[in-house]
Amino acid sequence: MIAQLRGLLAQVEADRCVIDVSGVGYLVQASSRTLATLPQPPEQACVLVETVVREDAILLYGFAEASERAWFRLLTTVQGVGAKVALAILSVLPPPELMGAIATGDKAMLTRAGGVGARLAQRIVTELRDKCEGMPTGLPAGTVVSAATIAVPAARGIAADALLALSGLGFRRAEAQPVVERVIDRLDGKADLDIVIRDALKELAR
Repeated sequence: MIAQLRGLLAQVEADRCVIDVSGVGYLVQASSRTLATLPQPPEQACVLVETVVREDAILLYGFAEASERAWFRLLTTVQGVGAKVALAILSVLPPPELMGAIATGDKAMLTRAGGVGARLAQRIVTELRDKCEGMPTGLPAGTVVSAATIAVPAARGIAADALLALSGLGFRRAEAQPVVERVIDRLDGKADLDIVIRDALKELAR
């Protein structure tokens, strides 16, 4: 089973990437959050991997952090949550915020993810509420997960999506991230993805 891949990042798309390891290109599906952390092709990249073997295929799912992979595994234990839906959830909710949504029964937060309706959100909350304790959050050791640390600023998910889009246009994350953050701060929580990308492009073109 493949648990990690390190090699040249050959290609990045909206929901997947290709990592070239010694001449073999591995197709890895991932959340937009993980994809946004990757360098610009063809630089070296490393992702943790969850390998899923089916009768008709061997599928690889990549993660920037162990906490995200752990939550992917937990989410896919819920009936109706396949790998695609789990990645959609992790694209909009990083582990600490996902933990908070489940712990507080905030179904609206979960329905922000594509493929998650009210009924499935309720099932996720019901089945995982008692399983959240001890799950990794990716936060520094000793951090207490409180209302402050699990609050979901909408702009955070938009920032990851904007960075992914700008990366696809050839901008490096190091130069794009501070610009995206400034644009979102300027919009004061009323950020729309299209507006963030448009304004960021204006600043990057200067």
